[in-house]
Amino acid sequence: MSNRLAQALRALLAAVLDLLLPLTCAGCGGPSGPLCGACLARLDRRPVRCRPRTGCPPVWTAGPYAGLDRRVLLAFKEHGTDDLAAPLGARVAAAYTAAGWADPGTLLVPVPGRGPPRGPVVRLAHACAAAAGGDPAGRVAELLRYRRRVRRQVGLGRADRRANRHGILTAAGRCDGRAGSRAVVVDDVLTTGATIAEATRALRAEGIGVVGAVVLAERLPPPLSAQGEERSPRFYEPS
Repeated sequence: MSNRLAQALRALLAAVLDLLLPLTCAGCGGPSGPLCGACLARLDRRPVRCRPRTGCPPVWTAGPYAGLDRRVLLAFKEHGTDDLAAPLGARVAAAYTAAGWADPGTLLVPVPGRGPPRGPVVRLAHACAAAAGGDPAGRVAELLRYRRRVRRQVGLGRADRRANRHGILTAAGRCDGRAGSRAVVVDDVLTTGATIAEATRALRAEGIGVVGAVVLAERLPPPLSAQGEERSPRFYEPS
């Protein structure tokens, strides 16, 4: 069976299942999916600028990587819930516009996934561009590629995450007039910043100016540091 036929059959099966089975909410499990009104309201926070990370440009986020935000993101990223692309893209678009980067000359550059070419972050970037207003707000440029296979970041410490990511990306995609362009990196979660720092390095090496990055969620630090010192709290207020 050809790949094209297999994809068509999977799409047909998905359409049939959508008719037969109610789409549940990824946030609360209720019957009104992909996100019910109550969960959408709870996700509607004012975007904020993330705390600085080594090697990263300014990063803005739509919310924290915790609770409802985390559940919905995992449903989209790990469980293939594509119906979430539009509402989550709108959240990233809110961060993008709040940062002041939305402009016809801006390139939204997604971090590539390790799986299919159009992974969750790529779909998130396209949904973000659409929600921000289309071409007048910028366009998606899938410029980044992996040079080699890398270990997953889960379980790695801060230094190991940076070492695992350093030098793995190259700006090998095609984009007319990309040298001297203004780019914003798009990713799903910001933790140590190793991935966004590497994406920034790869783009700048090709003459592409990176003004910042936007993410769906920021993994917040613990309330206390390793030395027992209290960290400043972060608040994500409703819009």
